[in-house]
Amino acid sequence: MDAAVRTESPVRADDTYSVPVGYLRAVITFLVVVHHSLIAYVGAPASHQFAGGAMLWRAFPVVDSAHWAPSGTIVGINDVFFMSLMFLISGLFVSHSVARKGRAAYLRDRIVRLGVPFLFCALVIVPAAYYFAYLQSGDAPGLENYWHAWRQIGYWPTGPAWFISLLLAFDIVAGALFLIVPSWPTRIGRLTANAGEHPWRFFGLLLVASAIAYLPLAIAFGPSIWTYWGFFQFQTARPLHYFIYFVIGAGLGAFGLHAGLLSPEGRLAKRWWLWVLAAFGSLVVGTGILIGALTAKGPAQQIWIDVGDVTFVLSCGTLCFALLAIFLRFVKRANRVMDSLSRNAYGIYVVHYAFVAAVQYALLTQPLPGAAKAGIAIAGALAASWITTAVLRRIPLVSYLVGR
Repeated sequence: MDAAVRTESPVRADDTYSVPVGYLRAVITFLVVVHHSLIAYVGAPASHQFAGGAMLWRAFPVVDSAHWAPSGTIVGINDVFFMSLMFLISGLFVSHSVARKGRAAYLRDRIVRLGVPFLFCALVIVPAAYYFAYLQSGDAPGLENYWHAWRQIGYWPTGPAWFISLLLAFDIVAGALFLIVPSWPTRIGRLTANAGEHPWRFFGLLLVASAIAYLPLAIAFGPSIWTYWGFFQFQTARPLHYFIYFVIGAGLGAFGLHAGLLSPEGRLAKRWWLWVLAAFGSLVVGTGILIGALTAKGPAQQIWIDVGDVTFVLSCGTLCFALLAIFLRFVKRANRVMDSLSRNAYGIYVVHYAFVAAVQYALLTQPLPGAAKAGIAIAGALAASWITTAVLRRIPLVSYLVGR
């Protein structure tokens, strides 16, 4: 059966890697570091209770009294699209991996390469990051006291490791789908076959599918609620939305990383400026709706929120397409810095959270403006994560787990 799968996939050997896609993945990882680094400077209220209550530290591990106004804008824009695009990029490699390894080996590989880093991030990196939140809450310092407070939470917060666990779940579902419909990525890919010539049609398909997946859950539970279940955590309204992006990515990847929508010579890349304008326009509309939701009262506020859910779907799609278009159009050749960032991106994602919180906490007492602290936090966390990953990847097992 595995051999049959290998012959069904149209992926060619030269389609195993794309410089624009690889660099886009690396830049999104950089944006993740930026996102978490800026959260301390958006002006969020400090969490004065570690266990119980709102536990705001789950989203804002360290809160600095020094603010930087653009932080909120950058964090808000990132939240709209960057994880959806990460799931789409992850899906691009499904067909090639299964064609090369077979279904069973593909699943074993994903369980190991996602499961082990997830456990390391969840069990080591995230508790290390949240220790700084515990210190800022004013509770008695010391690891024993911290462990006692941690056990009062009732579940195990996993911070940014949620993405790895949800991606593992998607890969397991993908593996199960191969048992039922061995050529499912190719069948989905046929829907995207003319995306290179008609990207707007494909964009419409993506919008409809993501709206069906996202809007009912967003209306039922709200766009910002999280589900916490042991080690498994996710934004309640978004898992099906993310799965749509993952599946669409698998369909695109079934025909290679240089064809169709992903062709550097396709209309998506050639008309990149149209997608940038569309993304900018959707963000302007979304910002206006957000202001309306924040200022409205009573039943009108819920109407604004529901309209905002629709705008999220639109903004997410246009931003993802705009970034794909920009990288496909302008990234033509490799360079050493971006190659290094691309090779180390997964490891940076796994370890960065502790470095972010450590730098933010160290800056709390420094008499610097918020902009300076934000810049130091980004640069310090990125450098520490990058160097740590590069050094650890010299160990063969680590290189296998978090290598490209």
